[in-house]
Amino acid sequence: MTDQVTALDLPMQEPLPDRTQKYFDICQEKLGMVPNVLKAHAFDIPKLEAFTALYNDLMLGESGLSKLEREMIAVTVSAINHCFYCLTAHGAAVREMGDPELGEMIVMNWRVADLPARQRAMLAFTVQVTEASSTIEEADRQVLRDHGFSDRDIWDIANVAGFFNMTNRIASAVDMRPNPEYHGMAR
Repeated sequence: MTDQVTALDLPMQEPLPDRTQKYFDICQEKLGMVPNVLKAHAFDIPKLEAFTALYNDLMLGESGLSKLEREMIAVTVSAINHCFYCLTAHGAAVREMGDPELGEMIVMNWRVADLPARQRAMLAFTVQVTEASSTIEEADRQVLRDHGFSDRDIWDIANVAGFFNMTNRIASAVDMRPNPEYHGMAR
C-alpha cells in the first residue's frame, strides 16, 4: 500500500495554507487522523473548501434529522453504490453513534436492522433517490410526511442522499482509500 490516497497523482498542496493546516490539525486532534477524503481534495484548496463547506452543512448543520440518521443515509447510499471509502468511513460513524451491530447491518443490508418505521421509511426513500430518483412522486414524499418528517426533513434526506451518490462515484472513480484507522473503530 502506498501513501497515495487515490489512484491519481495529485499531491496535496505544500505547504498547506495556514487555514487549511489548522483545519487538518483539528481533525488530527479530534479524530486521531486527517480523513483521506480531505487529503484527496487538498491538491486544490478552493475545491477542498467547497467540499468541506457542503459536507459540514449537510452532515453537521441544523436539521430535523439526527447526525446518526444522516450517517445511516450515507451508509445506505454507499452500500447500494459499493463505495469502499464511504462504507468504511461512514460505517464506522454509525457503529460509533448507534452501535456496532447497527453499523454492520446497514453496511450489509439496512433491511435486516430493527429500525423504527420512521427510519425505515427514510431509508426506503434514500434507496429510491439512489436507484430511481426520476420515479419519485408526491405519494413517496407523503409517506415520509406520514412518518413525521417535515418538508425540510425531506429536503435534507434528498440532499444527503444526493451528496453521497456524487461522492461515492468520485471516490470509486479515483480509487480513494479509507484511512486504516476506520476499520477498527467501534468494534
